[in-house]
Amino acid sequence: MAGRKAGEAGTQADAPAARADKAQRGIQSVEVGGRLLAALAAARTPMPLAALAEAAQLAPAQAHAYLVSLTRLGLIKRDHLSGRYEPGPLSLQLGMLHLEQDPAYRAALPRADALAQASGFSVAISIAGPQGPTVVRYVPASAPLHVNLHVGTVMALAATATGRVFCAFQPPAQWQPLWHAQQPGATDAELATFSEALQAIRQRGIERSIDTPSPAVSSLSVPVLDAAGALRLVLTLVGSTGAIDVGWRGTAAQALQAAAADIGAALRQA
Repeated sequence: MAGRKAGEAGTQADAPAARADKAQRGIQSVEVGGRLLAALAAARTPMPLAALAEAAQLAPAQAHAYLVSLTRLGLIKRDHLSGRYEPGPLSLQLGMLHLEQDPAYRAALPRADALAQASGFSVAISIAGPQGPTVVRYVPASAPLHVNLHVGTVMALAATATGRVFCAFQPPAQWQPLWHAQQPGATDAELATFSEALQAIRQRGIERSIDTPSPAVSSLSVPVLDAAGALRLVLTLVGSTGAIDVGWRGTAAQALQAAAADIGAALRQA
């Protein structure tokens, strides 16, 4: 009798712990979906199904079922040409909610708007994203441009002024994997040549693109650094070739650098 009561007491004592454990279990399917999203974020580049499944420790067929649902929700999107998966529009929206708390982004918003209004050219704010420098704010010029820029656009590292500034002011480990992914088959000599160009950009503190990657469109880009010298964002001025002054010391360059300096000063005071 006494033994049975002792056992009953033990069972009763264990009951709260069991209930607490059950309350913490969560939903396994949500956690599996989170593993896929985490694997995609860690890769920093679009991934094929097999690689994504392996990174999330899933069978490809099981991963595909989850990816279908995540794609429907907009958390992931699939490129129909390459078949690779990358973050979707809902992921971008969630990232923007987080970004709105960033002091550098908040400081840049009014200054980017003022620069676009004063210069008459388009202004883009880009930050480091999983696939490279990503536009998070785009203020269009008063005159239309034949260029497809919008929030979420990922700028090519080698072909755009924004991408080259991004590389110039980031540690190599941050951009070299992306550079190789964007230029498969590139040689060590090509990487060395690109790295030399980045050194010149660091010395100038500004970069430009003329008629590339879009014909008849040119741009100037500058970094915004924090007090520790870390790159926080890239500010880019975009206009029609011939209308925008792309001289290193031209009016557009001076206005762009002044705006970047103003953002950096506000960031240091935040």
